[in-house]
Amino acid sequence: MWQVLESGIKSAEENMALDAKLLENLKNDDDPILHLYDWKKKSATYGYFINTKDYLNLDGAKKHELDLARRPTGGGIVFHTNDLAFSVLVPSDHKGYSENTLENYQYVNDKVIEAIKLLLEESNLTLLPGEPVPLDSSCKNFCMAKPTIYDVMLGGKKIAGAAQRKRKQGFLHQGTISIAFPKKVFLQEVLKSDTKVFEAMQSNTYSILGEDWNVSDLMEIRQNLQKQLKQAFKD
Repeated sequence: MWQVLESGIKSAEENMALDAKLLENLKNDDDPILHLYDWKKKSATYGYFINTKDYLNLDGAKKHELDLARRPTGGGIVFHTNDLAFSVLVPSDHKGYSENTLENYQYVNDKVIEAIKLLLEESNLTLLPGEPVPLDSSCKNFCMAKPTIYDVMLGGKKIAGAAQRKRKQGFLHQGTISIAFPKKVFLQEVLKSDTKVFEAMQSNTYSILGEDWNVSDLMEIRQNLQKQLKQAFKD
């Protein structure tokens, strides 16, 4: 049976440290875990091998009080301002664990599709079958600027992505579901101006709430998505 851990509101570093600890303490015969959490303020996480100064305007990030933290998984930079972030831990004895990493992505994202379908009553969600070409070299380092294989797609755009780290005793899947596109002024000030990341995010990111949304709308969708994730991961 799936265990649901709701750890509440923490800093970006605290959220990532908790996921790392959960993976470190995972035993091969444990129950799988769905970890739900939230952020103290605007946050961004980035893959283990990324240097943020190469891809972000750190002065702009400081202006917006963006809370930065390195993930224990790989992948690109993810802005946790308008998404629902969640994590999944699957022990190696569980039916959802595979030695094939792509099969692990498929296992989790099939459940993510189920959750989004429950929320949106939308049947045209698919897993991306291959790797598209990024608009420029910077785009591949931003989760929502370049879809990757087995991301969740809706209407030709990415609605959910993830990064994983696999160990002998199981794997950690850190996921994000797009709810609304980040405000234009925010992205323009935290992204470097000499890249096509902003344009790529506009082209590739699906927004559940469209362009006209407020904080109340965002919170409501987050709560409903958490509810549907619990339903999708219940067994």
